[in-house]
Amino acid sequence: MSQEAAAARPGVDSRVFTEGMRVLWTAIRTEPWVFTAALVGAVLYAAASVASASILGGISEQVVLPAIEEGRTTVAAVAAAAALVFGVGLLRALGLGARRLYAGLMQFRMQARYRRAVARKYLRLPLSWHQRHPAGQLLSNANADVEAAWQPLAPLPMAVGSIAMLLIAAVAMLVTDPVLALVGFVVFPTLAVANIVFQRRVSPVATRAQALRSQVSEVAHESFDGALVVKALGREDTETERFSRAADRLRDAQIRVGRMRAAFDPLLEALPNFGVLVVLLVGLLRLDRGAVTSGDVVQIAYLFTLLSLPVRSLGWLLGDLPRSVVGWRRVSAVLGAEGGTEHGDTALSGDSGLAVSVRGLSFSYADGRDRDTSGGRGLDSHHHGEEARTTVLRDVNLELTPGRVTALVGPTGSGKSTLTTLLARLVDPDRGTVLINGVDARDYARGELSRAIALVPQSTFIFDDSVRDNVTLGGDADDAEVWQALRLARADSFVAALPQGLDTRLGERGTSLSGGQRQRLALARALVRRPRLLILDDATSAVDPQVEAQILGGLREADLAGATVVVVASRRATIELADEVVYLEQGTVHDRGTHDELLARSPGYHRLVTAYEQAAEQRRAEAAARPTDQEAVR
Repeated sequence: MSQEAAAARPGVDSRVFTEGMRVLWTAIRTEPWVFTAALVGAVLYAAASVASASILGGISEQVVLPAIEEGRTTVAAVAAAAALVFGVGLLRALGLGARRLYAGLMQFRMQARYRRAVARKYLRLPLSWHQRHPAGQLLSNANADVEAAWQPLAPLPMAVGSIAMLLIAAVAMLVTDPVLALVGFVVFPTLAVANIVFQRRVSPVATRAQALRSQVSEVAHESFDGALVVKALGREDTETERFSRAADRLRDAQIRVGRMRAAFDPLLEALPNFGVLVVLLVGLLRLDRGAVTSGDVVQIAYLFTLLSLPVRSLGWLLGDLPRSVVGWRRVSAVLGAEGGTEHGDTALSGDSGLAVSVRGLSFSYADGRDRDTSGGRGLDSHHHGEEARTTVLRDVNLELTPGRVTALVGPTGSGKSTLTTLLARLVDPDRGTVLINGVDARDYARGELSRAIALVPQSTFIFDDSVRDNVTLGGDADDAEVWQALRLARADSFVAALPQGLDTRLGERGTSLSGGQRQRLALARALVRRPRLLILDDATSAVDPQVEAQILGGLREADLAGATVVVVASRRATIELADEVVYLEQGTVHDRGTHDELLARSPGYHRLVTAYEQAAEQRRAEAAARPTDQEAVR
């Protein structure tokens, strides 16, 4: 079942309750000592509250009534009564403080634990999984869903304490007067039934509301992330309307929950107060008959006033369970997702350029969508069972030699960008192998390849941080190494001109920089690590050709001249700088060789790399063929 389907599944009463109890038990098993401390506080509060009713009844009978009837009392009696009230109040305060402190601690620790678990899972899942899930949904999983899953932990100790309070109160009332106790045995089950009915009514509505929170997050993230496109094309009103529809659906669902609470809350509030009135009425009748004392009536009436809030806490717990179950299902869908990258235990030896051998490699994307960032559609679709697949690469064989620059060239949608992600082992092939220094990439230990391979994509991401931290990404490179990488990427001049140099904050996504500057900064980020395999996926497309030539020329002269370099290129000037060109077409390697060799023998390659020159020549010819103004007049 998909995550969305699991989240939207109606909350059947018993199923929601059972699943919710399992979620809570997971938290108790994870934080047993914290829960125990909260429970001790809750039970202490419950016992002290019941004791306060007994003390109040005794004070009423032995101190207050004699003072009213006889007009006398003693300092000792008043002092003793005050000490008892203060003592039991202190115990209640200690119990209340411990319950709230440790319940909150348990809730926030579980939320932090699962946020970290979700984040770790995100980092381990392959790109193919991320590409099937919107970023807004992933944010909702890590934030709103985790928060909802553990929301019932706040009222849980209070609810458990309430059960203890009810049991203690029931015994106290039975010992005091069985007849008055019967009132409680009628009122409190009625409260329990009302809470159960409320939970059943609110469960499916709260389930839908939690799922709609994720939809609002998805729409908002997509709109804000695409702010440039939205504003450039004047689609602000359309996006506002799209977000408004999602927000309105969430509002309506929450209003329905609010209406149900508005219907049940007065009933839950009135039942204990009604019980107090019945106790006073029955108590007066029994007091007239001499069956009870005035202190007994005061004690039981006060117990009813004390028990109303704890009993309602059971309703709060039941009311939070539907959202908790939905959040837990969505979080569990992430944590249980399959497809994580597997690793062996082989270490990557040496420090020279990596030798790469691609053998019989084929790759396809799920859902019939081509994810190649170079654009275009997939080559064909086929089905594996019921899942549609789009083939992007088919039976690719390739050899990359250390110390050489290889250019990947091909029309849009030929699989160039997909091949770079396979070389960097961001994804694994459906069939075939990628050998690094003669070893299957899947056999290397975690982190071995990522430390030796750097991929610079065309689409550059800049963090809202300083230039230094954007280049080092928290690594241990010193400023001299950062400046060296910036010089190789031809980014040192514009960084030096920034107000605070390396310490200049670049803003979200580096909006203060031009596209070419962002690309050069991303290139410096890769170069500072001294990669043994450097992959540039059209990473200099926003840089002018002269600077691009300087960058590629500088790579040959740098200390990493022995590295293996792969360049996805579309400019002829860039292609001509490569030692070897691999021409891709329709997901296969059609030819390989030097630029001049491919120009001479590959018609498709010739058409592709000379397209700009042919278009320019055609425009010149058309201009020459057009009559001049004077000829037109004649």
